[in-house]
Amino acid sequence: MKEEQQDINTVPEDTNNIEIIEELNEEQSTSSLEQEPVSILELERLQALADENQQRVLRTQADFDNYRKRTQKEKEEFAKYASTKLITELLPIVDNFDRAFSAVVEDNLNESFSKGMNMIYRQLEGVLQAEGLVPMDSVGQPFNPEFHQAIMQVESEEYPEGTVVEEIQKGYMLKDKVLRPAMVKVSQ
Repeated sequence: MKEEQQDINTVPEDTNNIEIIEELNEEQSTSSLEQEPVSILELERLQALADENQQRVLRTQADFDNYRKRTQKEKEEFAKYASTKLITELLPIVDNFDRAFSAVVEDNLNESFSKGMNMIYRQLEGVLQAEGLVPMDSVGQPFNPEFHQAIMQVESEEYPEGTVVEEIQKGYMLKDKVLRPAMVKVSQ
C-alpha cells in the first residue's frame, strides 16, 4: 500500500510537471509570436534608416559633384581673365604711344626714330592681342552705355541722333568682357 501511496504522490507531481511544462511551452510560443512582430518592426525601421542613409550619400555625392564643377568653372574663369590687371595698367602706355605717333607725324621728326617706335608699338600691340585684347570700333556705331562713355553731345549733320561721332579715348575688350569703355562724343 505504501507503494501505491507513493505512486499516487508521484502522479500528481508528474501531472503538475506536465501542466507546468505545457504552460511554459505556451508562454514560449506566445512570446516568440510576440517577438516576431517586434523583429519585423525592427527590420522595417532599419530598412528605413538604411534608405535614408543611402539618400544622404547620394545627396552628398551630388553636392560634391556640383562643388567640383563650380570650382573648375571658377578656375577657368580666373585663368581666362588672369591678365586683366596687367593689361589695364598697360593701356595708358598704349594711349601714350598713340599720342606720340600723332605728334611725330605732325612734327616730321627723325624718320628712323619714328619707325623704331612704330615697331615697338606693333610688338606691344601683338602681345596684347595674343592675350585677347581687342580695340573697339566706336565711330559710326549707335551709342551703347555698356561699351561707350559719353563725355559730350554734339550737333551732327553726318550721323543720326544717338550715334558715336568721335572717339576721344579708345575702348578695349578683353576676350568677351569690356575692359575699358570708349570715351566718345555722341550726336544729338
